[in-house]
Amino acid sequence: MTVPVELGAIDLSDNDFWTESIEYRHAAFEALRAQPGLPFFASPEFGSAPRGRGYYALTRMDEILFVSRNPATFISGKGNVAMDLPVEFLEQSLITMDDPRHARLRRIVSRGFTTKAIAALTDNVTLMAKDIVDEVVERGECDAVAEISAKLPLRVICTMMGIPDSQQQFVFEQTNAMLGVQDPEYVGEQDDAMLAMNKASQELANLMHELAAHRATNPADDLISKLLNAEINGEALTPSELTHFFILLTGAGTETTRNAITWGIHLLTKFPEQREAWLSDIDGVTPTAVEEIVRWCAPVISQRRTVAEDAEPMEIAGQPLGPGDKVVMFYWAANRDPRYFEKPESFDVRRSPNPQVGYGGPGPHFCLGAHLARLEINVMFRELLTRIPDIHATGEPARLKSPLINGIKRLPVAFTPGAR
Repeated sequence: MTVPVELGAIDLSDNDFWTESIEYRHAAFEALRAQPGLPFFASPEFGSAPRGRGYYALTRMDEILFVSRNPATFISGKGNVAMDLPVEFLEQSLITMDDPRHARLRRIVSRGFTTKAIAALTDNVTLMAKDIVDEVVERGECDAVAEISAKLPLRVICTMMGIPDSQQQFVFEQTNAMLGVQDPEYVGEQDDAMLAMNKASQELANLMHELAAHRATNPADDLISKLLNAEINGEALTPSELTHFFILLTGAGTETTRNAITWGIHLLTKFPEQREAWLSDIDGVTPTAVEEIVRWCAPVISQRRTVAEDAEPMEIAGQPLGPGDKVVMFYWAANRDPRYFEKPESFDVRRSPNPQVGYGGPGPHFCLGAHLARLEINVMFRELLTRIPDIHATGEPARLKSPLINGIKRLPVAFTPGAR
């Protein structure tokens, strides 16, 4: 279905753009890709934060790969979103750091996310997925977000970090508030989004301080205990770095995977022939299906980079760029670039090759938790497709209004009831 788009009406900084239909969004990015040069947009409004200078939108795969592979020129330390945030939001977060600080912090925390470390979690993650399906299987209907998709990554991250079960709902609510600050459901129209994000971040920081203080004298086999004592070449995390990593992990480590799982359920409803293809060979198809879900939905829509002050003059797509210029990489658009994907608007569980950038582009900021996310999506769909294979959406997804997270807030589903 071709959706008419007026090029001059496209504004990626308008929050309302991000709740347009997926078909309209695809057509809008297709129109932007077809234009020479780089489209330029004013920075979006974000509470009391200064809007700052505008940005160039990168919508083609080649552009995003180039920027991702040149982190010394296109830096992260000025912010990862289009608007300019206060320095206190930037100075300690892994995703808004540049080398050598970024490399140092990533070296320390990455040992918990190696292929070997994630493989060791497989049995526990599988048991968690079984428990989640057990909780709904006899009912025949539920909200897929709250009762399926959100539970697995939340339980995995909380277990890894040593967060008590009693605090999991609190973490769920704070991450919703922190990453949903541009959606009126989480932050009222009259509220300051900046203050709301700061409040949610502070609530998670307070929880981290309590847990770290307890683990300092009562160490356990969890990530907080390990990070409190982790050293590489004599370097350890500062208390502030540990806190900010905790906030990043509880947010990015739960929201993105839960949205991939939810979109996957929606896609199996929308493309029933792909469900049949997957069911016909669950072991063989699951690896490519997981990659295709991530390509199609791109849970993280975009990330920003800024041209470094000492960068040499350059061009992207014929557009001259100089120090201080902002570029926003729209992963969602790159994942539908027809030069890289045949029939990019289609959902194909057997798509191969699939050079999607749903976990970010190549380079130092490639998603630290990609192995974990793949495991969780893989395990959850194996459990769903073997126990409630006809699970399907009974309504449209309630989508999050956000230029950063391709989120679904609610998705009603039904299925043939089974046994626990």
